[in-house]
Amino acid sequence: MEVGDNMYNVLICDDEKDIVSALTICLEAEGYSIYKAYNGVEALEVIRDNDIHLVLLDIMMPAMDGITCLAEIRKNYNMPVIFLSAKSEDADKILGLNIGADDYVTKPFNMIEVAARVKSNLRRYMSAGIARESRLVNGGIEMNDNAKEVAVDGATVALTRTEYDILKLLLENPGKVFSSKDIYNKVWKEEAYGGEGTVSVHIRHLREKIEVNPADPIYIKVVYGQGYKMEKVR
Repeated sequence: MEVGDNMYNVLICDDEKDIVSALTICLEAEGYSIYKAYNGVEALEVIRDNDIHLVLLDIMMPAMDGITCLAEIRKNYNMPVIFLSAKSEDADKILGLNIGADDYVTKPFNMIEVAARVKSNLRRYMSAGIARESRLVNGGIEMNDNAKEVAVDGATVALTRTEYDILKLLLENPGKVFSSKDIYNKVWKEEAYGGEGTVSVHIRHLREKIEVNPADPIYIKVVYGQGYKMEKVR
């Protein structure tokens, strides 16, 4: 399918049919083509048989839960995945971000927030193929933005798209302090709508991949009460 404006295919996967119906009405009004699934097994079948550009994925489902489904998705696909989570599922939500989810929204939903998160993640995903020649270096970190590759001390590091975008923002602005809200606004290109917690999870996971000792980082520093910055390292 040739992707044009408002021609994105969105998969909604939740075992609660009322939630799927409500999200369908909301996102169809935004011009998206909606596919539906009610557990992780069905979601994987839909993804296998269709060109899906974004997945809204519930965590707690029968047959196959969202965490397991996400792990399977990430074996072959890199489309954005946004978790649908209840407030009581914080631990699962964080685990999901660590294994490759891009964002999450908490039930009960604010439909304006859901639409904004979908739009933001699709925009970043669909523009990711536009290569720009750029090489960013700080200490042992080297980013080749043309090839979308990152190496630390000469060894290639596998980052999720969101981790990559956060690292790129910080590398482009060494020494500058960004609040979690600033990072969310610049990386997701939308107002945070309470998504600042997402940033801290991605920062922690990014540190685990680029820092020798994530508990005592030399690159991504916390400026307490203000935010994060990329320390200049020679």
